[in-house]
Amino acid sequence: MTSIPHSTPGEPDPLRTLGLERLRRRTSMKWRTYPDDVLPLWVAEMDVPLAEPVVRAVTDALALGDTGYPAGTAYAEALAAFAAERWNWDGLAVERTAIVPDVMLGVVEMLKLVTGPGDPVIVNPPVYPPFFQFVEHLDRRVVQAPLDAGLRIDLPGLEEAFREAAAGPGRAAYLLCSPHNPTGTVHTAAELTAVASLAERYGVRVVADEIHAPLVAPGVTFVPYLGVPGADRGLSLMSASKGWNLAGLKAALAVAGPEAAADLARLPEEVGHGPSHLGVIAHTAALRDGTAWLDALLAGLRDNRRLLTGLLAEHLPAIRVYPAEATYLVWLDCRALGLGEDPAQVFLDRGRVALSPGPPFGTGGAGHARLNLATSPGILTEAVRRMASSLR
Repeated sequence: MTSIPHSTPGEPDPLRTLGLERLRRRTSMKWRTYPDDVLPLWVAEMDVPLAEPVVRAVTDALALGDTGYPAGTAYAEALAAFAAERWNWDGLAVERTAIVPDVMLGVVEMLKLVTGPGDPVIVNPPVYPPFFQFVEHLDRRVVQAPLDAGLRIDLPGLEEAFREAAAGPGRAAYLLCSPHNPTGTVHTAAELTAVASLAERYGVRVVADEIHAPLVAPGVTFVPYLGVPGADRGLSLMSASKGWNLAGLKAALAVAGPEAAADLARLPEEVGHGPSHLGVIAHTAALRDGTAWLDALLAGLRDNRRLLTGLLAEHLPAIRVYPAEATYLVWLDCRALGLGEDPAQVFLDRGRVALSPGPPFGTGGAGHARLNLATSPGILTEAVRRMASSLR
């Protein structure tokens, strides 16, 4: 697949719009978990105003009293058009989609379709902590196949995990994070094709969490898992949630490969009652009309990555920063600082900066922290200054 160039947005950087005083008026998790003297750079919420097309669509729905139950295929059609334009992928068939409450609840429902209680679910740590929590709550068994030293999928290690899972009773699944959270790794077409080949060889069903797919850096190509050869039995979860900061407007899409259509057809009808109708409206508007805003955001995130790299090199050179190709998250290797397994706790206690602790991300998380750079350059600069001062 070829990389699709980003359009010139003609919009201001949304990361430079909101000041700290206004942000502290927010009542969401990011801004209410810690006291007001803490700079929150942890949970995946962005410090941005919403894209105007999203605001207009939701406001129009409220004015009309259009607050009932979701219906129709507008969301899936908008996602299919977005995928064709941005990823050069025309394989998203609207008839093989289903609306689900959000990506992680959609993951749970897909795992219910292809595995049973006690069956193994393979993950690649360090990885998004809810992968462990949701899988275990579902009464499935987490099997870790860690990323390699370069924070990419370790294909020999993955094959070994697949082989062991296939040798046991029950049905195995592989929960793929693409792009990867927390590292920002974008899996290549070759890597994903190898994954599909291994999954077919060992009878492992792939469920791909692709929530960060809109957030690839300019010039980087995102490859949908269902778009690679051999992935026809795969299932994917997609959403506009992360790309447009819509976590509070619940709605996501489950997408099935051609040979997984029968599995998706078994999804209980009541699952479709969970998404918010206003969420569907917001996500549809984002995908259909919010691409200029997204491009402005991506340019701002690129600038913030450069800013963060420079700040850390100047003030905290012992921290290793892994180059992220996607997401607005940065995986920090703080082991050289000698702060123990959870450096985020030190930065919180001494510097009043909240990062996501590394240990809950599984194997490879100790001594690391995840930083959310989707904030203003000023807040990012102050956060690094506080982190550096906490070590003096």
